[in-house]
Amino acid sequence: MTIKAGDLLPEGTLTESTEFDSATHCAMAPKEVDVIAASKGKKIAVFGLPGAFTPTCSAKHVPSYLDNLAALKAKGVSEVWCVATNDAFVMAHWGRDFKAIGKIRFLGDGSAAWTKALGLGLDLNARGMGLRMQRFSMLVDDGMIKSVNIEGPGKFEVSDGATMLKQA
Repeated sequence: MTIKAGDLLPEGTLTESTEFDSATHCAMAPKEVDVIAASKGKKIAVFGLPGAFTPTCSAKHVPSYLDNLAALKAKGVSEVWCVATNDAFVMAHWGRDFKAIGKIRFLGDGSAAWTKALGLGLDLNARGMGLRMQRFSMLVDDGMIKSVNIEGPGKFEVSDGATMLKQA
């Protein structure tokens, strides 16, 4: 069943790596992020996407949140989370490429367990990508989902940073 406004955020564990080894320049070991604990008492804009380094996600989705970050913060958004069905190492390198570590939390759902809990799985096996996350955004306030915007297949129309800004 797909999440909707009025639902509580489902439990889950994501992974995050924010530090890089100075010699190898590789992301350091990720830390687990308990979704419920990390969202407690905060207003969070979450956007999910099929994968790091994919065309629409890189060219449009992340930049739309970076462009609207200050305005979202001005409206009381504590954090912005970018979640994908990638591991934390890939997410960290993607965030670093955008110079966005510390601005947006790049969280991995490598096993797609939280993706499934949200009801937002996207079967891309035919394209060699396995189970991925549908493109979406949601506004969460202290664990309560206030709004959800789920994109249609191949679309990028309602989950961008400007739409989230209107809902914040």
